[in-house]
Amino acid sequence: MASPSEAAGGQWQLLQKSIGIVSMHMQLMQNDRVVIFDRTDFGLSNLTLPNGRCRHNPKEMVVKTDCTAHSVEYDVASNTFRALFVQTNVWCSSGAVFTDGRLIQTGGFNDGDRAVRIFNPCPTCDWTENDSGLADRRWYATNHILPDGRQIIIGGRRAFNYEFYPKNDATAKNTYSLPFLAQTNDRGAENNLYPFVFLNVDGNLFIFANSKSILFDYNNNRVLKTYPEIPGGDPRCYPSTGSAVLLPLNLQAPSIQAEVLVCGGAPRGSYQQTSRRKFLGALNTCGRIKITDPNPQWVMETMPRARVMGDMITLPNGNVLIINGASLGTAGWENGRNPVLNPLIYKANSPGGSRFELQNPSNIPRMYHSTAVLLRDGRVLVGGSNPHIYYNFTNVLFPTELSLEAFSPWYLDAEFASLRPNIIAPASQFKLKYNQKLSVRFQVRGTLAENKVSVTMLAPPFNTHSFSMNQRLLLLATSKLTNLGRSTYEIEVTTPFSAILAPPGYYLLFVVHQEIPSVGIWVQII
Repeated sequence: MASPSEAAGGQWQLLQKSIGIVSMHMQLMQNDRVVIFDRTDFGLSNLTLPNGRCRHNPKEMVVKTDCTAHSVEYDVASNTFRALFVQTNVWCSSGAVFTDGRLIQTGGFNDGDRAVRIFNPCPTCDWTENDSGLADRRWYATNHILPDGRQIIIGGRRAFNYEFYPKNDATAKNTYSLPFLAQTNDRGAENNLYPFVFLNVDGNLFIFANSKSILFDYNNNRVLKTYPEIPGGDPRCYPSTGSAVLLPLNLQAPSIQAEVLVCGGAPRGSYQQTSRRKFLGALNTCGRIKITDPNPQWVMETMPRARVMGDMITLPNGNVLIINGASLGTAGWENGRNPVLNPLIYKANSPGGSRFELQNPSNIPRMYHSTAVLLRDGRVLVGGSNPHIYYNFTNVLFPTELSLEAFSPWYLDAEFASLRPNIIAPASQFKLKYNQKLSVRFQVRGTLAENKVSVTMLAPPFNTHSFSMNQRLLLLATSKLTNLGRSTYEIEVTTPFSAILAPPGYYLLFVVHQEIPSVGIWVQII
């Protein structure tokens, strides 16, 4: 096994030199297209809207008549993209995909801070908007899908509360106070924006903001538990931006445990120092905590390199890819220095001290306003980077980046092709029920290691500002593996037994063999 100091693998491919806009926000949809958008007040983008269409908005602060796009739909299979039309400002907004597959996208800035935008995936669909769909301004908020299919929208700048979507007439104007957000707000820096939110296996929410975390009963507006502060007490949320994931939930275990991993960030006071053009070193630590333990404690680990503004992407085999970002400064305009070009893979089940593997580098800095999402074929789509108030391509340290790349982890190397599973049944777009027996048929051309086969389900997240909202990987319970001959096998699994473990909606289902995942199939659990 490679040591953390050497590149272990992974390959990069430039997919598009320019899609015309900055990939500030990304969401993979169940038609294998990725919805991408930046903000309407960057100025004119490099992608003209089709058919002479223009956006006329007297409330816009930069260009009141704009005939360029600020959103695109990227088609993974054909490596093409088309312009989409957003009317209100989506800058630093949030979102999640509904049970029926529609992207519900909320908040933003200026005329967009109370907007709800809906994108229905179809070849010709475009955004629809309700500019007064929220009860409070949501700028740098976090969304999560709940077991009943609603979204909870938490926080945002100067919004120390939460609300739900969709709304009914009785609750249309309701927000619910969350003092924890005010308590974690640092004067002059905030450090509690885009809080890290995960649905725990007991149905409550784990919320991490700044350096602190709670277990929260959102139905009764009650803090159930206050967790220990992460050791060192340094902030991990925007603008001292680290990232976080919920580690895979093992549904085969007699008692299902939930564990959160938080990595990177910036020392306290770092954001204020950037205004003096002093760029402090980023944090090189990760904290890991079992949020289901009666007496939970953080266990700290050291990354091979410090990182701020890194994205944490859960891979189909349960490992975590840490990608993008810088090693000096913070998030914010012109606040980052020294890009970190090498991704890391974190192997959650390896022994402590040997969990990190350094990967091969990109040659494109991905600084503030970069993104990354997992694709169905196991690659990771990477885009964005614009630390400037407007689009700026010349005479700057890190020019505005309009490109898209794909990072292929080691498991896609040609040498592993004979070990890679290929799912032949069920077909993609299969509908599942909770607590259902499911037979998954697959092929492996090489020798199958029967005790190293698993089936995982992953909820594709909404990614922006180094956090993947609603990201969730489930290791399904397996009961029987049958050799059908001719390199074909069938494994019987049980789907999650409740919506608390897997909120309703679309997931990617993978067969994993010796840590090598198949191409995923889309399943919808309802």
